[in-house]
Amino acid sequence: MKNRKELSLADYMKAQENGRENLGTELPVAVYRLLEYSLREELSARFGKEEQIDIFRSAGFRAGTYFAEKYLDSSLELSEFTSQLQKRLEEFKMGVLRIEKFDEETGKMVLTVSEDADCSGLPLLGETVCNYDEGFLAGILTSYTGRVYNATEVNCWATGDRVCRFRADIEE
Repeated sequence: MKNRKELSLADYMKAQENGRENLGTELPVAVYRLLEYSLREELSARFGKEEQIDIFRSAGFRAGTYFAEKYLDSSLELSEFTSQLQKRLEEFKMGVLRIEKFDEETGKMVLTVSEDADCSGLPLLGETVCNYDEGFLAGILTSYTGRVYNATEVNCWATGDRVCRFRADIEE
């Protein structure tokens, strides 16, 4: 196809609005995990685990930025914004978000996500696995604040916890 247009994330997301008249827009978590963990394995096999993690974080950041711009009102005060974010994540069945700590001076946060689509119910693996979520949360926070955030998962179902806990810091 000679005149093929390169599609963006926004283009692909628009296409989902009217394509499943019978089945609707929701998928079981198992289908999401088939996609996520098969990609994780394939990227690790081809490029190594560290590159796979970096790709997942970057993709999550891109998605988080899109999500914030499309589904959230960034003009809201922080407490209203986080409340809206919590509601949206539950509406999309992505997880239940809680803000454990927030330092107004530094912008540092500790957030938890329970019932996370990525990992809730996984067996003990001895390592965190929610790299996409790290990027997703960082993308949302960056979009909202205009300052570049990094998020790092410090607790996970895969490390024996019942929530995923993330530290979010402004990049220096």
